[in-house]
Amino acid sequence: MKIKNIKVCAFDAYGTCFDINSAAKNLAKEIGKDWLGFSTTWRTVQLEYTWLRSLMKKHEDFWRVTEDSLDFAMESHKIDKKFRSKLLELYKKLNSYPELVMCLKHLKEKNVKTCILSNGSPSLLDELTVHAKVKELFDDLISIEDVGIYKPHPKVYELVTKKYNCKPEEVCFLSSNTWDIVGGGTFGYQSIWVDRFGKTFDKLGYQPKFKIKDLSELIKLF
Repeated sequence: MKIKNIKVCAFDAYGTCFDINSAAKNLAKEIGKDWLGFSTTWRTVQLEYTWLRSLMKKHEDFWRVTEDSLDFAMESHKIDKKFRSKLLELYKKLNSYPELVMCLKHLKEKNVKTCILSNGSPSLLDELTVHAKVKELFDDLISIEDVGIYKPHPKVYELVTKKYNCKPEEVCFLSSNTWDIVGGGTFGYQSIWVDRFGKTFDKLGYQPKFKIKDLSELIKLF
C-alpha cells in the first residue's frame, strides 16, 4: 500500500527525528544506572507541563518547560544538581536517528516538501538541526511559538496547511508520539506512527493510517 496525493511531509522532532534519551545516555556514567528512568521522567513531565500550560493559558516557551521538567526529574531521581547545565547543553544537541538523512533525501528526490512541526522553540530547532547536519534537508522548521499553544491543539497542525497552502489530507505527518498522531490525524493529516519501541497506541478514537518501525520504512510508502 502506498500513501498518495501528498504535498508535504511534516515531521515531529523530539522522539521522531531525534533521540530524546540521548542527553541522559551521553551522561550515563556520571548520573548512574537509572539514567533511562530519569530520562523517561524528564520527558513525561515535560509533555505534561506543555499540556497543563496550554489548558491554563499560561504559555512559556519549550526551553523553559524543558528546564522546569528537568529540575523535577533531577529532584525525583536524586541526581546531583551539578549535572544540570551539562544535561541542558546535551539536550540542545540530541542525537538524530541514523536513517533520518536517507529518508529526507528520498523525499527530496520525490519533490515532496519537508518540514519539522514541533513544540520546540525556533532557536532550539535551529541548533538541533544544524548540529545534526540536516537543516538544509528541511524546507522549513515550524514551531508552535507561532501560535503560542502546544500540540495537540488544532492551531498547531493548521500551521502546515497555511504555510504550504494545502489541504490537511495532502500532509503526511510523522510522529513517534501516539497522542500527536491522534492530534494530527483528527485535524485531517495522513498520519504515520513511527513505533520504534513496540508501544501501545492511545485509546482516543483514532488509529493511524500507517505504522512504521523507523523512518527508513517511509521510503516504501512513496
